[in-house]
Amino acid sequence: MNLPSMVGLSPADAERQIDALIFSRPTHGDHDAKMRRVAEALAILGDPQTQLRAVHVTGTNGKTSTSRMIESLLRSHGLRTGLFTSPHLTTFRERIQIDGQPLPQESLQRLWERVAPVINAVDARSLAAGGPHMSFFEVLTVLGMVAYADAEVDVAVIEVGIGGSRDATNVVHGEVAVLTPMAEDHSNYFVGGITGVATEKSGIIKSGAVVVSATQPVVAEDIIRAHAALRDASLRWEGLHHDLLAREASPAGQVVTLRTLSGTHEGVLVPLHGDFQAQNALVALAATEAALELRGLELDDAAVARGFAGSTSPGRLEVIAAEPTIVVDAAHNPHGVTALAGAMGETFGFESVVGVVAVLADKDGDGILAGLEPVVDHVIVTQTSSPRATPVAELAAAAVDVWGPERVTVADSVAEALDLATSMAIARDGECGVLVAGSITLVAEARRLVQRVHEAEVAHEAPRGLADAGESSTEAVPA
Repeated sequence: MNLPSMVGLSPADAERQIDALIFSRPTHGDHDAKMRRVAEALAILGDPQTQLRAVHVTGTNGKTSTSRMIESLLRSHGLRTGLFTSPHLTTFRERIQIDGQPLPQESLQRLWERVAPVINAVDARSLAAGGPHMSFFEVLTVLGMVAYADAEVDVAVIEVGIGGSRDATNVVHGEVAVLTPMAEDHSNYFVGGITGVATEKSGIIKSGAVVVSATQPVVAEDIIRAHAALRDASLRWEGLHHDLLAREASPAGQVVTLRTLSGTHEGVLVPLHGDFQAQNALVALAATEAALELRGLELDDAAVARGFAGSTSPGRLEVIAAEPTIVVDAAHNPHGVTALAGAMGETFGFESVVGVVAVLADKDGDGILAGLEPVVDHVIVTQTSSPRATPVAELAAAAVDVWGPERVTVADSVAEALDLATSMAIARDGECGVLVAGSITLVAEARRLVQRVHEAEVAHEAPRGLADAGESSTEAVPA
């Protein structure tokens, strides 16, 4: 799996080839070795991660939205920012952003020429020792750290891939450690339920850090306190040091009043839907305040307003089409689905909803389906192109247990499922919406399919339906 040079290719062709090379690399079960391989590669490259001042973000739900809001808030206060998040929905350059923009293709091409030989060297050493190649996420982490150091960002907001202590990103020293709400997830990764989740995620807390946390289960709170005490880190808790004082839903999102240590910020527009996004906004503001304090700066109300106004969260309660309205949400565990269900009624006035659901095999499919049932009148189950997808027959059997056979339809592909869902929604009496949820890869595929239809319509070459638009869609988006 030797990584070749991209010299002589156009930036677009180089990106396509780099994408294929990176995402052909599988994930591995030797989680404890991930940081070792990443650290080895970064050492050869001069340890760029040691140059970074970072805000490190983990949690079970909300960490991507929270990371994106922190980045926007810090940038609105005049700082040069890096943002490392996953997964991506359109281009993998979304995962490595500088000043709010995906890494440019030309920058990616130059970066690759420096990093690829190092990845080859680490691969060779690992294979010689009986280990695997670096995984796709390890390679992305190395690329991100080098990109942020090269750009001389003032602060890098780094979202954990999975867990915390054993995650590839944990090579960074986060001067602010952010903990979004924790719940049981990835049962094949975390041992011991919420205790294992909290122990793993608290592993991002570094010596002397400021820890900013959302409300947590009591057992998780105790574990976080213990980890912070061992590392002489200070703690800031939701409900004690920062609070959501008020929120009011609006067509543009919601207007919130947030209290942090520095004072109360009233009437702030957050252009995202759902009470969970209000909590994410609170944690993001508290984390931003901590990061600014470490630089001798303070929150500025005008900058706070700009930062939240510029916040986006693609794939989270996002409307991607009208007539009928198609809403996509990347909720992929019971905790996230519960939050989604609560937000649907507040945000949309649908009289009925047709759901399109696909789930990855390492997720709690039964819990996801049960959480969606209260807001979905008829469900169409399918599977994505991901090799980790739950087989559609298996998911259908579970859905029948929840909805009954008369309320479940099976579709072999996401494109077919969207076609069926839109037809059903149009045929129903009253306002009926389509909700696409259960998997990040499902949301990514749905967004691409709808975008292709839109582009074809603009070109006056509209396909017969989403299934036609999806004939060439085979790529998966690793989480």
